[in-house]
Amino acid sequence: MLKILMADDHEIVREGLKKIISRTIGMDVVGEASDANQLLALLDRIECDMIILDISMPGIDGLEALNIIKKIHPEIPVLILSMHPEEQYAVRTLQEGASGYICKDSVTEQLIQAIEIVSSGRKFISPKVAENIASMFGTEGDGLPHEKLSAREFQVMKMIARGMTATQIANELFLSRKTISTYRSRILEKLNMKSNAEMTHYAIKNSLV
Repeated sequence: MLKILMADDHEIVREGLKKIISRTIGMDVVGEASDANQLLALLDRIECDMIILDISMPGIDGLEALNIIKKIHPEIPVLILSMHPEEQYAVRTLQEGASGYICKDSVTEQLIQAIEIVSSGRKFISPKVAENIASMFGTEGDGLPHEKLSAREFQVMKMIARGMTATQIANELFLSRKTISTYRSRILEKLNMKSNAEMTHYAIKNSLV
């Protein structure tokens, strides 16, 4: 029996996922959470074979949760579930350790296939994601500006765009305020921007927050 943990802040989404999974013999949802903190608590007491993780949740978001999960349980494959178009997040999540990325508007058709592929140790990618990955091997100017950011820079950029102060970010990431200011300067330089307002506008425009 394939044991699955899932995290999504919408109960109706979790119920829909369980309904789809329940139709397949050999799969069972052994725990569910409405945010990342609940998911991490479940991981401490429930054994699972894979995780289905929503990328947009209150508090610790899916990307931050993915980083934590891969540090403490690198052996557990994680399938990212998102309402965002694949071109916004898919490549980034794969780079940070996810085993697959599936859009919520495709979940009915692709979920079981994605679970089977990910649980077998392979990566689940749609043709669109494959195209995006292939484009990374093109010229240096290809891709969106935020794709130049490191994983930590990308995380800090999203937190700034959500309106968090340098002190709040430093406290949440257990870093110094000076380190956060350094990250901010690097982000602005890489994005060719001059202010948090520009950064926030960019993040909203590209559906990153």
